[in-house]
Amino acid sequence: MTNHAASATAPSPLVTLLVVDDHTLFRRGLIALLSQYEGLSVVGEAGDAAQALRLAPQLRPQVILLDNHLPGVMGVDAIQGLREVSPNSRVLMLTVSEDAQDLATALRYGAQGYLLKTIDGELLAQAIHRAARGEPVVSPELMGKLVAAFQSQGAPEAPPAPMPPADAAAAAPNGFTPLSPREEDVLREIARGASNKEIARTLDIAETTVKIHVQHILRKLGLSSRVQAAVYASDRQRAE
Repeated sequence: MTNHAASATAPSPLVTLLVVDDHTLFRRGLIALLSQYEGLSVVGEAGDAAQALRLAPQLRPQVILLDNHLPGVMGVDAIQGLREVSPNSRVLMLTVSEDAQDLATALRYGAQGYLLKTIDGELLAQAIHRAARGEPVVSPELMGKLVAAFQSQGAPEAPPAPMPPADAAAAAPNGFTPLSPREEDVLREIARGASNKEIARTLDIAETTVKIHVQHILRKLGLSSRVQAAVYASDRQRAE
């Protein structure tokens, strides 16, 4: 006689999760939803990127569910820092943003996937398991935007000039390549906790240009994340 219990599909391996979202009601609701699915265990929650960066190396979750619209540092700008402090964690964006640039940036920075908050609970659980296995997951309705984002080259506003080679630039006293005046402006805004969109509005430049400035700042200062840049700028201001 066939043993149906033995022949049943084996349960999925347990996946530990860190949920990062600034809306407490949504975050708690999401945690309650995920707890209903076998094989998922939420081991921590955070309301912003800074808290997530503190918790991730302690909890070492297999998957970090990360919202994009966070106070201070945007989710996409926290990806590299999270991957640095918890290298074995997969970062899975879960957001309302359908912006093609956010999508492309998240994947370029190392996110395992990008999902919209309108996703069905069962599909979300499946996507989490796939991300934990190292499979890329993107909401089907965003695939067209993903292709367009990577096919698109250039922007309406000309980007900042490429950085000169290291040997052609005068080294700053601390060994870093000095920042341009505009990059200094952007760095001050980062230290203030402004998002790329807010910086673009304050400095009257395109948001894509802000993102390029941020990349240049990180490279020149030898930093790997926006959070580190904010800490560096704050420390420098205190020293001055």
